[in-house]
Amino acid sequence: MSKQIRPSGILTLTAAALIGSASAADLRIYSGFGEVRQPAAVTTGQVSLNLPVSLYNTILPDSLDLDGANVVSRSLVQQANWLSSLEGQQVTLREDGKTERVTLVRARDLLIKDAQGLYRTVSAQNLAYDALPPVNPLSPSWQATFNVVGVNVVAPTLTYLTRALSWTPRYTLKLSGTTAALSALADIRNTSEQSFAVNATELYAGEVQLQGGQVYPLARAYAADAMTTAGSVAAPAPKVNSLGELRGLYRYGLDQPFTLPANGNVSLPFLNPKVTFERFGVASLGFSQTGGKGNLNRGYRLKSDTELPAGPVTVREDGRLVGQVGVDTTSAGTPLDLNLGTDPDLTYTRTAAVTVQGKGTKTETTTIRVTYLLENAKDRPTRFELTEYGVDGRATVTGQATRTPEGSLLVKVDVPARTGKTNGKATVTFTVVTPSS
Repeated sequence: MSKQIRPSGILTLTAAALIGSASAADLRIYSGFGEVRQPAAVTTGQVSLNLPVSLYNTILPDSLDLDGANVVSRSLVQQANWLSSLEGQQVTLREDGKTERVTLVRARDLLIKDAQGLYRTVSAQNLAYDALPPVNPLSPSWQATFNVVGVNVVAPTLTYLTRALSWTPRYTLKLSGTTAALSALADIRNTSEQSFAVNATELYAGEVQLQGGQVYPLARAYAADAMTTAGSVAAPAPKVNSLGELRGLYRYGLDQPFTLPANGNVSLPFLNPKVTFERFGVASLGFSQTGGKGNLNRGYRLKSDTELPAGPVTVREDGRLVGQVGVDTTSAGTPLDLNLGTDPDLTYTRTAAVTVQGKGTKTETTTIRVTYLLENAKDRPTRFELTEYGVDGRATVTGQATRTPEGSLLVKVDVPARTGKTNGKATVTFTVVTPSS
């Protein structure tokens, strides 16, 4: 005999549970969105949840759910705004230095009836109320209703995905002579009007695809917006610890609760990697049969003993800012190149000589002999690395250039330091032979 399941319990989460005071929650935060998990109490067979529009507009479609409850249906209906509850009642109107009591006839366009019996629309900032209004009294809310069945021993959890939550690693590479130190912060952002009293937090780094093909890699906007740093969080500040890899995502956890303020950020120390590094000059050029000249860029190559999620890196030499660049997620021990802009002390002059052999025959080939004159105006030797891309895959390369795994040509040479007023110089030559057909 089958066992009949009877409806049981009402789960009620009011607007007060979501706005105003900080809402207790567990957060799982990704680079472009976050998952909020809030406990809920069951009392009868319906779940009623009020979502202010400021929060509802950040929720990803169809992500609102109850975890741990047998949900048989869910409805979502837009509700009237707070001001609508005052329709037909008197409010105070202040205009032109005068105050009068008027009747609010219609909230959606602020139509009132004054003491002379005239109907007219007014501005919201000119109205005053007998009761304390909520934030954004003209904004509607959304009422979510879940119908649940069965009795759960463990209370269900309200879950939803929101664009209001995100996080970004932020690095600072400090260099002095032959020493390097890489510090990292986790910037956790909340752009909603809801603050969270966070019990448990997990941070995820990596690309995540959601329904409809939406992909949320690291956002590339590194604006210097206002931040609540770890120093303003209730002491002691949480620590961010690595929790390992999960299906291609790097996972991190905060070791204690904290408060994530509304429309605010929290920055916490993140990772403590050991790094090695080298400086070099770098240039990337399209392969061609013509010459040219220009400057190399300032390049830094570092390796970390731990994975580095994608984020902006600020580089300082002897305490001075020398550049900032965004980097992709890099696994432990993998070289990470930083290209920080033009270095006027490092120059190249490229010449090319072209000859054609067997012209008009099936064995016709084009030979391009490339010569680089490299000059270093620094008082120390410098590694030059030049990459030429767009080389025919059938070409044969000889001389002082090597093929990269991507098929480009790489020139790598150490150029001596300047002596007195004479720049250090080096000459590099290589030949590329390409069949015509």
